[in-house]
Amino acid sequence: MNIITKPTFTATVTIGMQFGYSKQFYQKSEFVGILQKFQQQQIAERKVYLSACISECDLILSGQVEPHLKLDFINYPKFPLEEKQFKSEIELLVTSLMNELEQNRIVIVYHNETKMFEKSKEIDPRIL
Repeated sequence: MNIITKPTFTATVTIGMQFGYSKQFYQKSEFVGILQKFQQQQIAERKVYLSACISECDLILSGQVEPHLKLDFINYPKFPLEEKQFKSEIELLVTSLMNELEQNRIVIVYHNETKMFEKSKEIDPRIL
């Protein structure tokens, strides 16, 4: 048996399933298609393999109860990346998803820091 050990880098991203602050939602299957298209492009163009574990959850804050998809990433030992590139690839994906899914804000929780990507200071009206 072959055992491969690499440094541990992790990231968690939660993405609202609602387009902007509208009442329109996308389906998990649509998201999977968007993610796979991004992955295929990264593999073909740059030989970057970024696998994601997806689960469904709800984000609760005050009056907001919004379905989200949670993506968990690891530095997969079969296709390892250096920490700087790992983070860069996650952030490239997040930027792409923000545009594609009309998200105003997405937070990435890394193993050693938290980053928030924000297009505007607008807040979901259900929170206030």
